[in-house]
Amino acid sequence: MKIFGVTGWKNSGKTGLMERLVVDMTLRGLSVSTIKHAHHSFDVDHPGKDSHRHRVAGAREVLLASAKRFALMHEIGEGQEPPLAELLTKLSSVDIVLIEGYKNDRHPKIEAHRSQTGQGLIAPNDATIRAIASNVELKLDLPVFDLDSTRAISEFIISELSL
Repeated sequence: MKIFGVTGWKNSGKTGLMERLVVDMTLRGLSVSTIKHAHHSFDVDHPGKDSHRHRVAGAREVLLASAKRFALMHEIGEGQEPPLAELLTKLSSVDIVLIEGYKNDRHPKIEAHRSQTGQGLIAPNDATIRAIASNVELKLDLPVFDLDSTRAISEFIISELSL
């Protein structure tokens, strides 16, 4: 399984770029999975639902299944967040896993950058960033794409991974 990340500061356009890349790559016939890092507590379950009641009662894992999909919720409690490498082992084999976030991990990435965030670029201090996708023109030693040039960004990632 090949992996490639989309990183950047909050509100830099990461999620929109991820969504467009998934669409583009699947239209090209590639199988794609994603991993999204959350810096905060999140819940995919809702109070009052049976699966939520199972978790609140103390179940370590709850697998919610239907004819269309399944979701496995694993309670970590106060434990440490699992490393990205461990999470990747939980996915079925696909052509590419796109990873949103995980700035500090060492996989290849493209940095999403919007000038409106007021944040500087991460790339100058991170050799894992192979290109920038920005809404402003930048002069760098890395490839720079328009943030909305999904097809070109997708082609760059596919080429980088030899897919």
